[in-house]
Amino acid sequence: MKALVFDNFGGPEVLSVREMEEPERTSSAVIVRMKAIGLNFADVYRRKGNYHLVGEPPFILGYEGAGVIEYVGEDVHHLQVGDRVGFADVPHANAELVSVTADKLLPLPDGISFETAASVLLQGLTAQYLTDDSHPVKQGETVLVHAAAGGVGQLLTQMIRMKGGQVIGLTSSDEKAAVAKQAGAAHVFLYESDWVNSIKDVTDNIGVDVVYESVGQTLMNSFEATKTGGTVVFFGMAGGDPEKIDPRMLMDTSKALIGGDLWNVLTTHEERKRRTAQLFEWIMSGKILVDPPTLFSLEKGADAHRLLESRKSTGKILLIP
Repeated sequence: MKALVFDNFGGPEVLSVREMEEPERTSSAVIVRMKAIGLNFADVYRRKGNYHLVGEPPFILGYEGAGVIEYVGEDVHHLQVGDRVGFADVPHANAELVSVTADKLLPLPDGISFETAASVLLQGLTAQYLTDDSHPVKQGETVLVHAAAGGVGQLLTQMIRMKGGQVIGLTSSDEKAAVAKQAGAAHVFLYESDWVNSIKDVTDNIGVDVVYESVGQTLMNSFEATKTGGTVVFFGMAGGDPEKIDPRMLMDTSKALIGGDLWNVLTTHEERKRRTAQLFEWIMSGKILVDPPTLFSLEKGADAHRLLESRKSTGKILLIP
C-alpha cells in the first residue's frame, strides 16, 4: 500500500509517499480502505518532533479519517466488510489502508460523505464537548471565540449560536474576519488590535461570560476580557505556552479557569457513537454548516502541510489516497 511517511523530523519537505507493508490481518483487526484523511496541526507538531511518536522510522502521520471496511477479523462481530466508517483518533491514517480498533470506528449515515466525516470528526467533537461539557453555553450568554475562522472556531461559533449565545470572534486578518462573521459571529476583532478594550466597549464594560481559549499566549488577555464571575476554557496553545496563573487572581475576581481535552470525554464506544450521532444530526438537519474542504492527493501531502502551516486556509484540509 502507499503511505505518506517521513524518516527525520523537519519541514514539509521530509514527507514522501512510498510503498509500505499492509496492516496485519489478525482475528481482532478491522482494516479500513481510506477515502478521506483529515489533516490537523497535531500532524505538523509530530512531523517537527514536538509531539512524541511511538516506534521507529519511517513514521506515518494522521489520526482522523473515513473510509470503507475491507477486512473484519473473526473476533469482531458488530462490523461488516463494506461498512462506511470514520474515526477521530487512530494512528497511521495517512495511508491507503489503516488498521483500526473496533471500538474507535464510528458508523457514517447515508447523509454524511467521507469528506464531511473527515472534516468534522475531530474538530466537531471538540467544539461539541467544549459547549456541552467544559462550559454548557446558556441562552443569552456572550462568548469570546479565539481563532474564530479556523475549523474548531467556525464550528464553535455555530454551536454557540444554536444554543442561544452571542459570539465575539478573534482572527488574524480581515479575510478571516469575514469568514468568522459568515459563520455567525456578531463582532470580530483582529489580534493586532486593542481587542480587550474593544470587547469591553461592545459589552458595556462588563466583559464576556466565557472565553474559549486556544492560543495560549493570550490567556491573561482572555481573563481581562472576561466579566467578574466569568469563565475561561483553555483547550489549546497554538500560539505558544501560556503564562502561569496566580490562584489569587481567580479568587479576587471570582473567575474560573477550566481545562478541556477531547480524550477525557470519548471514554467508551457508546459515548463516541452518541456524540458522533448528535454531531451528524446537526449537520444533516442544517443546524451546522460545514465548508467544502481543500483536497490534496496523498502524493501532495507536503503541499497540504505547507498550506496548513501558512495559516492562510480557513476550512479543513483533507488528503485523498
